[in-house]
Amino acid sequence: MKTFERSSSTGAGKPDVAGFYDTRTFSIQYVVSDPATSQCAIIDPVLDYDEKSGATGTHHADEILEYVARQGLTVEWILDTHPHADHFSAAQYLKGKTGAPTAIGSEVTAVQALWKDIYNFPDLATDGSQWDRLFSDGDQFTVGEMEAKVMFSPGHTLASITYVIGDAAFVHDTLFQPDFGTARADFPGGSAEQLWESIQAILELPAETRVFTGHDYMPDGREPQWESTVGEQRRTNKHLVDQNREAYVAMRNERDSQLPMPKLILHALQVNTRGGRLPEPEDNGRRYIKIPLDTLSGAAWGD
Repeated sequence: MKTFERSSSTGAGKPDVAGFYDTRTFSIQYVVSDPATSQCAIIDPVLDYDEKSGATGTHHADEILEYVARQGLTVEWILDTHPHADHFSAAQYLKGKTGAPTAIGSEVTAVQALWKDIYNFPDLATDGSQWDRLFSDGDQFTVGEMEAKVMFSPGHTLASITYVIGDAAFVHDTLFQPDFGTARADFPGGSAEQLWESIQAILELPAETRVFTGHDYMPDGREPQWESTVGEQRRTNKHLVDQNREAYVAMRNERDSQLPMPKLILHALQVNTRGGRLPEPEDNGRRYIKIPLDTLSGAAWGD
């Protein structure tokens, strides 16, 4: 199975993009680098976690660090697109290894406030201080000499953002590959209406913009894929072709009502609302994950 692919730059000011596929969570992690300066950003890194044994690990994060070293890159940013519901973020681990600042969208504070109540975590700071930078809609920054901008892309979560770096858009849980469609919008704080609007904004980017998605579920057993273009998405995305807002929202809500919750959502959000920090050890030196019962009411039961 393909778990790595590199998309080379196509001209000045355009990044090289390396995608790393995690078969356990169907997630793609990215290293986005400026060929002119060898500066890079890491986007949506995964900290390994086995819910059956409670074991954590850094295999995938270390694979990224090995690639960075092999390519002679310097990490300038560690970026999350949103607080993930299906894997732990490795942002803090990678910050410790590289010294690079972490960043996420500013609306993460709303997600923190929501989940602080769900977990009954009175001491959880809900000001986003767990990250070094909170990006707002329209903010600009650089990766090396490449211009980057932030697009607020809510719907999947309250805090979802898109990073547009050169000609590459990192959309995570908004669009998937065209043969799979679009992301769910039924998590706490999600909205199919907002997701539709966020997708329309992404589709207004130039047609040649490379689109890098955050998950791939290999429909019909094909190999994992994670790169398309805005033009391809406009023409062939199965949830968007010949669709209007009202019909899309009805389809999305009906589809989501039949989906079980991700198996790690209650594990992951208490780590990811802390910027990828694991719970502090208790007096016996062990860390514990807290699982609230009967919280996500109405969700379909999984197998």
